Amino acid sequence: MFYSNSQALYRLYNPNAKVGSHFYTTSLAEKNSLVKSGWKYEGVAEESPIKTVYNQAVYRVYNPNAGDHFYTENKAEVAHLVSLGWRAEGIAFYSSTSNETPIYRLYNPNATVGTHFYTQSSVERDSLVRAGWHYEGTAWYGG
Repeated sequence: MFYSNSQALYRLYNPNAKVGSHFYTTSLAEKNSLVKSGWKYEGVAEESPIKTVYNQAVYRVYNPNAGDHFYTENKAEVAHLVSLGWRAEGIAFYSSTSNETPIYRLYNPNATVGTHFYTQSSVERDSLVRAGWHYEGTAWYGG
């Protein structure tokens, strides 16, 4: 169920990447374009708030060498990755300030592509940790 002040954050998976890669977007056109390109649509990841003066921006950064995306609220992380050759793609969506639904960030130390994964599911988070992923805390909050 979506509130009037939120929008769907779509989650897609690239089965053609060496170890798989996930992509998150609020753009229906971007989602549909990726599906036509062979990405698998996995559903709505969360309710993302619509921009207000109170919501925190979540930035998307792209690694052109690996074809990987990274999402963060932290401008210092964006600046660091840009200094390493990543491309800042601007604001991807917004985080809720209500801290209602934590979105967890995990890191796969054994991957070169798709190294980070984001989920609101504690079951999915815990399963990945058991499989060797590193839990990095809450990335942002969904609505």
